[in-house]
Amino acid sequence: MEIFKNMHLFVEVAKASSFRRAGDVLEMPPSTVSRRIADLERDLGLRLFNRSTRRVELTEGGRLYFDNCKRIIEEAELAHQALTDLQTQPSGVLRVSMPVDFSVIYLSPLLADFARRHPQIQFELDLSPNQADLMGEGVDMAIRMGPPKDTNLIARPIAQLNTLLVASPSYLQSRSTPQTPADLTGHDCLRMKDSPWSLVHLHGRTEVVSVGGTFIANNRGLLHQLALKGQGIAITAQDWVQDDLATQRLVRVLPEWSPPVVQAYALTTTRLLPAKVRLFLDFLVEHMACQPKSSGWQG
Repeated sequence: MEIFKNMHLFVEVAKASSFRRAGDVLEMPPSTVSRRIADLERDLGLRLFNRSTRRVELTEGGRLYFDNCKRIIEEAELAHQALTDLQTQPSGVLRVSMPVDFSVIYLSPLLADFARRHPQIQFELDLSPNQADLMGEGVDMAIRMGPPKDTNLIARPIAQLNTLLVASPSYLQSRSTPQTPADLTGHDCLRMKDSPWSLVHLHGRTEVVSVGGTFIANNRGLLHQLALKGQGIAITAQDWVQDDLATQRLVRVLPEWSPPVVQAYALTTTRLLPAKVRLFLDFLVEHMACQPKSSGWQG
């Protein structure tokens, strides 16, 4: 039991990179934290941290030990919580990071439905475009478009998203209507990032076009508004712009071409999920059903 307690203490120090901050979390004096880490290192016969006056950092052996300790502690905590969940309804704060536009269009009605079913769960939602650090920032789950770059994360697909190209009639009247993907090089393209656009034909052929334009932004909602103002051609969600298409405030550009289908993933740091996270993830998979939907974003 003492070894397990010291393992828990070690994980908190590694996460905080500080004896003092770990002590604050565990309500323990920094001197006690330092002494118990020294005891653990002596028992292991291995230095776990490189210490300086400003911070403590894991050694190579410490990083290996951290991965194993973190898994063991998570399994123990979840085993305890599993018994608790048999008697009580899942509760607590669920922290989720997600893209702005995706959450507004698709997740807002699902969030309301889930909250009605599980009133004891509260949400803290991070809608910033920045990639959340699931471990360092205490985020339970992140929703991202496309395969995760961090191979240490557990990725579960929740939806497939389709996209289309749109522009205002006034813009196309002033600049002409593209007839082929190559024609986009002569147009103002409203982009999420300065990179080529990949377009897929109805019959499967793919073309990559280096596009340019006046505006780059990290929010599809802003690019949609710029398209309505006649500022260029945008990639957007069909569900989002169906009223604009019906009233011809926007028209589809290159209707036989569209960006590739984008997979939406729910990301977690482990497969051993607390009940509140597992419930929400299963709810998303059930209600989004991993079926193609009329959208697609990066972020």
